[in-house]
Amino acid sequence: MELVVRKSDLLKELTLLQGIVERKNTIPILANVLIDAEADQISLLATDLDVGLRSRTSASVVKPGTLTLPAKKLFEIVGALPETEIRITEDKGGKSVTIAADRFESRMQTLPSSEFPTPPDASGLTFVSLPGAELKRMITHTRFAITSEDTRYFLNGAQLVLQPDSMSMVATDGHRLAFVRVAAELGTTPGDVLLPRKTLNEVARLIEDGGTIEFAQGENHLFFRTADRLLISRKIDANFPAYERVIPKSNDKRIDFDRTRLASAVKRVRLLSNERSKAVKFVMGTDQVEITSSTPEIGEAHEVLPVDYSAAAMQICFNADYVDNFLGVVETDQVQLEFKDEMSQAVMKPLGADGYEYTYVIMPMRV
Repeated sequence: MELVVRKSDLLKELTLLQGIVERKNTIPILANVLIDAEADQISLLATDLDVGLRSRTSASVVKPGTLTLPAKKLFEIVGALPETEIRITEDKGGKSVTIAADRFESRMQTLPSSEFPTPPDASGLTFVSLPGAELKRMITHTRFAITSEDTRYFLNGAQLVLQPDSMSMVATDGHRLAFVRVAAELGTTPGDVLLPRKTLNEVARLIEDGGTIEFAQGENHLFFRTADRLLISRKIDANFPAYERVIPKSNDKRIDFDRTRLASAVKRVRLLSNERSKAVKFVMGTDQVEITSSTPEIGEAHEVLPVDYSAAAMQICFNADYVDNFLGVVETDQVQLEFKDEMSQAVMKPLGADGYEYTYVIMPMRV
């Protein structure tokens, strides 16, 4: 195989593939990227057996062929080269590959392309077009709530729900739940699917400039497709919990906050919270909320925020990380805290959100 490709074109595709290739794996071929050259383009494929990505870019193919190269090292070499054309040549015998550009030349060992896993085929599946900007927003607003516990595999992803006129996404770790819904004329039959965390991250990276992305699901795999790229993901064989029951319907107390002021206050006060519990306390009083934290062996902190509140005095303790996660993704100037009492689920929402509905359920802490 022999080809010439622009550095910028190749680097763009290799950058996307880096999130797929695992640094530590027990199967050597999975550390490589499969490169297939023919006509006027090259196809690149990387996989960890759970998630795979195939991409294409234009190239001048002198001699067509297929080979594999170490994905991380190839990415580092291409990134270090000047903006020029790169020549990739398979040496006689097919055991090494020469990569040259300008006055630079290197030789890398290759592994047989026959050892590379064959990805599932998406042909024959029905794809539905999803609005990219809205899907990316749903991912960023929910993925932080996915559990990090491997044993709770049924919570190791976010549930995507498609309706003819909307799509929604929900994630939970049992302590908080993030739910977002957007209006979208999909024209598809209702359905839902559980998307693994890594798949969500790669889909978000795949979406460019708010364009559309096509989605289909086979018996065991999910497929996300753009013009030159196809993301393949193994399904999570599990049922997502009935999340609708978790969202409280009887919270009768509400406080509106300036989002920036609340975020800054929580970041300052949490500095003296317990490192393990990360607890911050919201003390509600007439027209004010005092945010406090304390660690007996270090000290305490508090900050008072003026608000419009006239209901009964109350205090609720939250994990500061959970509050930060919510405030870090919403874009509105104002946010609202809905609550009932000290021990029931509270809800945080953005006020004046344009084009989407976002509900964040957070469990109070017992400290």
